[in-house]
Amino acid sequence: MRNKSTFSKLLERIKPYSLFVVLSMLLALFSVILTLVIPLKIGQAIDCIGDKTNWGKIIPVFTQVIILSVIVMILQWVMNLINNKITYYVVRDLRNDAIQKIETLPLSYIDSHSQGDIVSRIIADADQFADGLLMGFTQAFSGVVTIIGTLIFMIRMSLSITLVVVLLTPLSLFVASFISKKTFNMFKLQSETRGEQTAFIDEMISNEKVVKAFSREEQTIEKFASMNEDLKNASLKAIFFSSLTNPMTRFVYNVIYAFVALFGAIGVISGNMSIGILTCMLSYVNQYTKPFNEITGVITELQNAFACIERIFELLNEKSEPLDKFDAVCLNDLEGNIEIKDVFFSYNKEKKLIEDFNLSVKKGQKVAIVGPTGAGKSTIINLLMRYYDTDKGIISVDGYDIKDIQRESLRSNYGMVLQETWLRNGTIRDNICLGKPDASEEEILRAAKSSHAHSFIRRLENGYDTIISDDGGSLSQGQKQLLCIARIMLLLPPMLILDEATSSIDTRTEKKIQSAFNMLMEGKTSFIIAHRLSTIKNADTILVMKEGRIIESGNHESLIEKEGFYYNLYNSQYGDR
Repeated sequence: MRNKSTFSKLLERIKPYSLFVVLSMLLALFSVILTLVIPLKIGQAIDCIGDKTNWGKIIPVFTQVIILSVIVMILQWVMNLINNKITYYVVRDLRNDAIQKIETLPLSYIDSHSQGDIVSRIIADADQFADGLLMGFTQAFSGVVTIIGTLIFMIRMSLSITLVVVLLTPLSLFVASFISKKTFNMFKLQSETRGEQTAFIDEMISNEKVVKAFSREEQTIEKFASMNEDLKNASLKAIFFSSLTNPMTRFVYNVIYAFVALFGAIGVISGNMSIGILTCMLSYVNQYTKPFNEITGVITELQNAFACIERIFELLNEKSEPLDKFDAVCLNDLEGNIEIKDVFFSYNKEKKLIEDFNLSVKKGQKVAIVGPTGAGKSTIINLLMRYYDTDKGIISVDGYDIKDIQRESLRSNYGMVLQETWLRNGTIRDNICLGKPDASEEEILRAAKSSHAHSFIRRLENGYDTIISDDGGSLSQGQKQLLCIARIMLLLPPMLILDEATSSIDTRTEKKIQSAFNMLMEGKTSFIIAHRLSTIKNADTILVMKEGRIIESGNHESLIEKEGFYYNLYNSQYGDR
């Protein structure tokens, strides 16, 4: 049932290219018919050879054979071009849909699946599927037509010998079917193991500095060697069992060939068949059994292709993030009055996190959120941005439930600077104006100067036209963070989220950035997450969170006077001073 479902989905993918498929089948039909005519012509030429060779008849026959061979070659070349076009159009569509699906998947899926495995599905599995599908188109169509054509030609020559061939054929089909059913799960395991290995390689390359810092090279090599061994074992097992198909079916076909030769020789001796016809029959038996041998190989390759395409379909079948409501509002000029009422949320439903959370923030207020790791600080940000939806309760902005606001509209009113920087392949200028592609040069320069990034950008070889990679290349962590801050300086949104925004910046530059942030936050609703409590002393409200709850709230002075959790937290950093 699983294979049938996958096959039906695959047919839907091929459907837009039905015209190419029909054309390919027609070319296969004509190619096979002409290929089958060639042995007939050769048989006629053989019958012209006797005590006195009739060259007058033989030469025209061989001329016809050469012409037919050239035509067959051209037909097969065009057919292969069409099959390639079908295959790679289908794979192109699959990859496009996979990328579109990733862009619509909820963050919960991305957070719970390794990036390497997702990449493996889109790249490696799609390539494996393409190889199998191309082989299927190239050999399966021609094979089926060849089988039918040779049967028709053989029946016309000798019905009894044709019956012998047909009766023995199911043996090879039974062998091929038995092996192919066993190998599907083996190929799927191979594909899954390859995905795990890709995920591990991606993780190690992107975190190589951490590996070296903790001297984990040997353990990493050992773990990879273990995964590589698992992939080797899975691959060898799948390939070994699938490789049994060809020799076993070839044995059956050799038995069929021997029977035809035996019965044909008896027919020649008894005068019921000429040597030319026997030659034709033996040639047709070869052509009849060859497609079966190829098709059994195709079946094995298709099992691998089906295992790969099933993993791609698993990704495509994942539930997308729910669409905005049809009557969702688009708000371009939010003021920033935020109400959080009776909110409950947890990533894992068996493990509680945010419970009965309430908060009221007025326009222009600066709200700092502090607390130990795992208290739910970043989770509040995820909920405000609607990266995750609440399990219970309401979050509203300017009186609108955020579930009634278009996501794009809501998020465009926030400016975010996170502890983890994100840069794209491109120029410095491209990275600064990521949220405002039509920004003028004057606006970009002003944003860079406001974020104190202009001085280091100017020192780069090509200034704002310097091309950097997605990991920032030779830029320091602090410089990368300054570029992210420049993005927000360019946008000037009504609401700000600063999650350890200056964690990678030196103290001197941090003071300048804090000054710029204070100017930026003037009149804007701001949420600040910081572990360095000195950076939030001027916040209007400080929320102290622990285990998903607000345990203390107030400004810096009032919280110090309480001598509670915040007091102890602050003194642990600055008590000696």
